[in-house]
Amino acid sequence: MKEEQMGQAFRHAHLSSLLHSDPNTTQQAVAGDDDFSSRNSAASAASPAYYFDTCGESSPWINGSPFSKSPWTSVAHVPGLGFSEDSGTFAPATGLIGSLVREEGHIYSLAASGDLLYTGSDSKNIRVWKNQKEFSGFKSTSGLVKAIVLAGDRIFTGHQDGKIRVWRVSSKNQRVYKRVGSMPAFKHLLRSSMNPSNYVEVRRHRNSLWIRHGDAVSSLSLNEDQGLLYSGSWDKTFKVWRLADGKCVESVRAHDDAVNAVVAGFDGLVFTGSADGTLKVWRRELRAKATHHFPVQTLLKQESAVTAVAVNAAATVVYCGSSDGVVNFWEREKQLSHGGALRGHKMAVLCLAAAGRLVLSGSADKTICVWRREEGLHSCLSVLSGHAGPVKCLAAEKECDFGNGEARWIVYSGSLDKSVKVWRVSETPPAPEYDVIRGSPRVQLFLPEKSSSGTSKTRF
Repeated sequence: MKEEQMGQAFRHAHLSSLLHSDPNTTQQAVAGDDDFSSRNSAASAASPAYYFDTCGESSPWINGSPFSKSPWTSVAHVPGLGFSEDSGTFAPATGLIGSLVREEGHIYSLAASGDLLYTGSDSKNIRVWKNQKEFSGFKSTSGLVKAIVLAGDRIFTGHQDGKIRVWRVSSKNQRVYKRVGSMPAFKHLLRSSMNPSNYVEVRRHRNSLWIRHGDAVSSLSLNEDQGLLYSGSWDKTFKVWRLADGKCVESVRAHDDAVNAVVAGFDGLVFTGSADGTLKVWRRELRAKATHHFPVQTLLKQESAVTAVAVNAAATVVYCGSSDGVVNFWEREKQLSHGGALRGHKMAVLCLAAAGRLVLSGSADKTICVWRREEGLHSCLSVLSGHAGPVKCLAAEKECDFGNGEARWIVYSGSLDKSVKVWRVSETPPAPEYDVIRGSPRVQLFLPEKSSSGTSKTRF
């Protein structure tokens, strides 16, 4: 038992600088959350930026692209990746578009919707960017911003102080955001506090209401179809919130250590990853008109902490990143079965994002690997580099479809170097004649190997 406890303590300490030791841990009373002080911001030049349009007039970046006109963005055509006279089109491109820099804190979270990007940092500010320019912002006076999710005109933010804050954009002025509540709400806390049975032990000799997180909120995930919000916390639990009234309807003691990721998946399943080295599956069921989550399966149990989880709902695939730099994945047929491991990073995987045929992994090694899934097999299409610090968060928005089942994405990456980088990423594998910028300081392209059956296999 002592050896197990020592091993668990070592795993916990191993990731402390990235996962458990955020610089702002002081909890203050909530006051003036609606205040927002403006400071000067800047965006750095993206050099080089590989910019090719293949989507036609529907593309938001074609011709009138704010990125192409931006004073912070340079456009460079790469030899071998330009216009093809044979096909009459530009080659699909993957590369850096630009950088958003604000010297106020490490970037811990981001979320994208259309042309809007929301970024959270340890400054406690949430910045809103539109077309790569600072558009608006709002702030909380306590708790660095560890997670952001969007639901219509509402923004939910998870904080270091264990609270979830709810914001709404003004219907009259799209630049104005107001805090409209917290979860749990004061009225729910007051009502719950009247019943002694609502208190649970969160630490030795310390009790708290079960509807309140006892430590940092590390992850948020929406199930909009069911009107539910999931929150994972370092207090080893995940909680289920009803969007209609902000009420906590369930709290699940899920792991033996901090919950680093919670994701609402397919078929009523929820996935949780923890610093205890496990990835667990939970099923949502309705009993007596109440929602309950029951453990279904433990997909992974290892020494290395689970640091990130992503789900491709359309393909029913689950991805799990770990502190050892490996991304494992499982595929759903009759049941979830292990499909393999993607080995492309030298350090811990800190974030994952699924986008169409792609899954992107951001790492403490400062790079982003772009993986393509094809018939259950994966190949590394490219490695995006340029950050000067660990890549902490990722988000992707579809830019356009090529019309052949392939798509192109705008990918945002937030880093502890205090910057957000904007990338264009294509699902189309690079043809051999385009493999000419291998070794580029910004993008490295890798051609998938072919197996005897002619399909791609995992390699780096």
